Parts: sequence; C-alpha cells; structure tokens
Amino acid sequence: MVTLEPPEGRAGDGGEMPKTSNTLPKGLKAWKSLKEHYREDMRQRQVRDLFRRDNDRYDTFSLEACGLLLDYSRNIVTRKTMRLLAGLARQAGVEPLRERMFAGEPINVTEGRAVLHVALRSDREDWFHVGHQNVTEDVHRVLDAMLDFVDRVHGGVYKGYASPEPFSDVVNIGIGGSDLGIVMAREALTHYRNPAVRLHCVSNVDGTQLADILRIVDPRRTLFIVCSKTFTTQETLTNARAARAWLASRLGEEAVPTHFAAVSTNHEAMDEFGISPDNRFGFWDWVGGRYSIWSAVGLAVALYVGSENFRRFLAGGRAMDRHFREAPLERNLPAIMAGLAVWYNNFFGAETQAVLPYDGRLWRFPAFLQQLHMESNGKRVQRDGHRQRVSTGTVIWGEAGNNAQHSFYQLLHQGNRLIPVDFLAPVNGSGTWQSQHNLALANCLAQAQALMEGQDETEVRRGLKKSGLSSAEIDTLAPHKVHPGNRPSSLVLFERLDPETLGALVALYEHKVFVEGAIWGINSFDQWGVELGKRLARGLEDAVADPSAYAGKDPSIRGALEAISRWRD
Repeated sequence: MVTLEPPEGRAGDGGEMPKTSNTLPKGLKAWKSLKEHYREDMRQRQVRDLFRRDNDRYDTFSLEACGLLLDYSRNIVTRKTMRLLAGLARQAGVEPLRERMFAGEPINVTEGRAVLHVALRSDREDWFHVGHQNVTEDVHRVLDAMLDFVDRVHGGVYKGYASPEPFSDVVNIGIGGSDLGIVMAREALTHYRNPAVRLHCVSNVDGTQLADILRIVDPRRTLFIVCSKTFTTQETLTNARAARAWLASRLGEEAVPTHFAAVSTNHEAMDEFGISPDNRFGFWDWVGGRYSIWSAVGLAVALYVGSENFRRFLAGGRAMDRHFREAPLERNLPAIMAGLAVWYNNFFGAETQAVLPYDGRLWRFPAFLQQLHMESNGKRVQRDGHRQRVSTGTVIWGEAGNNAQHSFYQLLHQGNRLIPVDFLAPVNGSGTWQSQHNLALANCLAQAQALMEGQDETEVRRGLKKSGLSSAEIDTLAPHKVHPGNRPSSLVLFERLDPETLGALVALYEHKVFVEGAIWGINSFDQWGVELGKRLARGLEDAVADPSAYAGKDPSIRGALEAISRWRD
C-alpha cells in the first residue's frame, strides 16, 4: 500500500491550479514522523499479532465518555501511532482553532462567519458571543418559542383551520441539511415519538415524493414546515408552493397561515407566501445547514418526539461539546476518531470508510454522515487558498449492519481495498424481543472479529479436509475461502439509543469532522462545490420545459434535450 498523495498539476483537474503549500499537514514534524512510522513499523503489521503480544491492548485502546464506549483496539495502531496522531493534531493547531470556534471567531474564512452550532445546544448560563453579542440569549429565545409551539400543537391548543381536531401529520419541506438530519432523527427516535403525530419529509423536487404524501394526509389536520434560511432554495420553494396550492384548493387561501410554519430569516418572502408571523422561527448565518438540526430546523423533530425529548437530544450534544473541549487529545473521542481517519486516508491510501449501525433505527445515520463529512471536508484547497496536496474528504458510506452483511460485506472481507469500519450498536434494543437484538449484537462483534482475524489458507485447508473433500477439490476451493484479515474497525457501543445518545453521536461526528479539517488545513464550513450545479440548473430550466429554446453548445445537453422532447408525454 502507498501513501495517497495526488501529484501537483495532474491532468484533468480543469482550470488553472492554485498555488501549492507544504505547510499543512506535510510540513509538520509529526506528519513526517508518521510517514516514517508507517513505512518502517506499520505497513505490514497484523492487528491479531498486536493482540497476542499485548494483554492490555483493549484497556489501552478504549475510552468511555458521554455514554459512548469507543473500542479502537482493532485498528492498525500502536501506542506510538496514537502519540504521533495526537501530536499531529496538536501541531496542526486543533486546540487553538477549537477555542476560536467556541469563542465565536469567524473561522469560516471564505464567508467571514463564526461557526457556532455548539451554541444551539448550550445551557442558558453558557456564554457564546459573536462579536460583542451574547447569542445564547437569542438561541434560547428561539428555542423557547419553538418548543412552546410544539407544546401547543401537542396539547391541541393550536389546531388546523376550522378544524376541531388536533394536527395529526407534519410535513417537513427542505433539502440537504434541512432534510437529512430530520429524516435520520425521525428514524432513530421512533420509539420516542408522540403517537398522535406522523412526520413526513419532502426533499426531492420531481414531485413524486410530495404527491405520495398528499395522497394519504387529511388537509384539515396537516401542518407544513418550510425550511429554507433564505426562503429562496429552488427545490424547497417548488415543493412548498405545490403544497400550498394543494391546501388552498381544499381549504381555501385563508387556511394557509394556520397550516404553514417556516424556518427562515427572509421575512419579506414569508410575508408573500402567507406564513403567519407567529409561525416563523429564525436562525443565524453562523449555523451551517449540515449542522442545523440543533436549531429551529429541528422543529419537525421536536413535533415528532415532543419538547422534553428534544431538550434531551440537545443535552447529549452539549455533553459531547464539553468532552471535546476539555479532554486532552490523547483521551478525546472526536480527536481519536479523526486521527484514525487521517491515518488510513493519507498513509494507507484508504479513500472510503464504512459506517455500519447494528440497529435498524440508525439506517439513515450513514446518509446523514455523508453530507456532514463530504460537504465539510471535500475540499482541494487550504484555508489560505493554497492547494492541498494530500487526500481530503474520506468517502463515507454504509447501511444497517445485518442488511449490509448480505450485501457488501463480501467486499470488506475479501476485496482488494482497505476499508476501515465504524460499528455502532446499542446494548439494549428498543423492540419487544431483546433476544433478537442480542443476535444483532453477536453479529456486530463477530464481524469485527472476522475482519481483524480473517482465515488463512492453512485454516481453510484444514477445515475442508475435515469436511471430507479430496486434495484436488481442496486445491480448487481453498483460494476462494481465504480471508486476509487485518481489516481495521472501531466499535462505538452505548447503553440504548435514546435522545441523549443520539445527540452525543451526532456531536461526536461533527467534532471528528472539525479535527480532520484542522489537520488538513481546510475550511470545513463552506460548500462552494454545491453552488455551480445549482446555478447551471437554473439556466437549463427553460430548456427542459422547451428543448427547442436551448441555445447552448454542449452536444451532450442538446442530445439529452432531444430525447426529452421525443419521449415527453
């Protein structure tokens, strides 16, 4: 395996290459030491051998905080590796950058903004400032109004237009950070839901998702939430206008202010849409979309689980914030996980990482983490605009564990790629039968063991011989049954999946992303790569409606438009 370092000026980058810099992280002493350590000590190390030589390995490479147990003993690391990774984080300035974030300084350098999603889950007595303004007061003012709205809906005080019955369905209309986190939390906290409320989420702009929901809800008992900071997001507003037209056609225009709420800062646009001033909940430019579930964007989640459970969710995130800020890097959950990610990405050439929860309620957690990681750290330049010369932005993917075992685990066990794995599992299930959850736990632990230990050809041949196969049959079959092992994994174990635990898990990965970005010297809090395609889509909207109107010169676009015209109903 080789270090994955893209060469300068490679073909196909498109456009003029930015200036290069060796400062972060390649110029750091710890990086050079890690490179030497990898080449001389770790390239051929087998984790199973490390266990045989060290009876205390689990105790050394495990850590518990905020209700989470991280077992990273099955990783290709030694005590020296972890010392060097902590040193790398320290030399890269993780600690002062962390303090600058908590202090409300504008560490989002391309947009000149603070990064203060941590303030969204603060205690009332905490002090978070942007400039000279204490934003904690603003956060709690919005939170109190939001949860008061939730309580009034749940108590039947706030009802639909001319309806004696309380709301039964909530439809959240958003996209990206205004959808992925909400869907994830809805699935994860299904056992904590208010049984009187069903939560639906709409993000796709093709209309089918919204149409399917509108077919099953009662307009008199349906509350819509429009999540768009600017109230201009094309996909969200297209769906919102369609929902508005549907509601108005059944209850009249006068019903719109009662049946719509919004999370936005654009009051003029909300006025034009018909959102009542009482149903508006704001947030701030120092909250990125993928970090916004803690804000009023989480209104739909709060309506689903209730105000008390939403506060418990915030409390879990707050506990992880304090751990991340106070624990030394050597005993810091996010820093350890980030260090491991950098270790595999940049020294072993592992471009992807799998996240595999052994609880069906977390089946959307990997999708949520995809945006969090890849929108944050999928960057090719450093904060100072110089080109980053090492690989950034690990590709995150995954699925609920038991389904995944019958899908892509074959690749994990016997493929040619090194793919580190995060296993996530609660000890106590939330279903009726703990015995079934015990089976899931057994599978989780067994897969971690199998990935590490593997099965060599000697073991395979011995087993085949015992089964009565001939020597010729063994020679034919044995190579196909060998498992190389030495596939690294970490286990995140927790007592049960409750609101506090989910909050701690989300905050854990948020801070992991922060540390990775700091080590790589990139800005984890902008997303300019999202904008180009959206701008081009606006330019093509008229051409898709009328292909003959296309005046561009792209032959592929023209060919697709011709097919659209030919096949259109």
